[in-house]
Amino acid sequence: MFPTFEVVPAVDMQDGEVVQLVQGEIGTETTYGDPVDAAEKWVEGGAETLHLVDLDGAFDGERKNAAAVESILGAVDVEVQLGGGIRTATDATDLLSRGVDRVILGTAAIENPDIVAEISEEYPGSVMVSLDAKDGEVLVSGWTESTGLDPAEAATRYEELGAGAILFTDVDVEGRMEGVQTGPVRRVAEAVEIPVVASGGVASVDDIRTLRDAGASAVVVGSALYQGAFSLSEAVDALD
Repeated sequence: MFPTFEVVPAVDMQDGEVVQLVQGEIGTETTYGDPVDAAEKWVEGGAETLHLVDLDGAFDGERKNAAAVESILGAVDVEVQLGGGIRTATDATDLLSRGVDRVILGTAAIENPDIVAEISEEYPGSVMVSLDAKDGEVLVSGWTESTGLDPAEAATRYEELGAGAILFTDVDVEGRMEGVQTGPVRRVAEAVEIPVVASGGVASVDDIRTLRDAGASAVVVGSALYQGAFSLSEAVDALD
């Protein structure tokens, strides 16, 4: 997983369309069209992995964009990681059996840490635990509830339970396109040996380099790509 540093485009879905939110807040979304079109565009631009999120699932606990996910799986031939509304081990293993390469668990992993070990036993390395942090504390339930957990300490715990990677989202800067914060990412990356994928705040190719240098194995990029701050191919070429 992520043998070399990757730029991973986000395909966040709400009501069957691609959207980008500001700090995860409903009502701040900008819509960008059909999810399959977006996925194919990013693959053509050089993406080796796609980051899919069912936002309806994240907020409501029900995966309302399952049909779009299935269509994307049938349309592209790259690795796919999926989060949003995956609440049980059965949900996760069903998705993995259908061709999803990694399932992203946030609320489910916080509420029931043993689910990580349960899924990992059948599909080793397939669980990416999502640690979304604001003001130094992990959030759950679509970024609406604080847990009081320290992200670096939580990452260590999930690594021990068999997580294959950590997705660390800096909610303080997410969706603002005002730049990244390296301190929180570095703390999490130094706490574990598994890959840490950074997300939040990317506004330029320099931000991507900064996160790579802070220890991230990959970075998820959403708004900056959709708003045209730079192209995916420009980012990949700059990193090479």
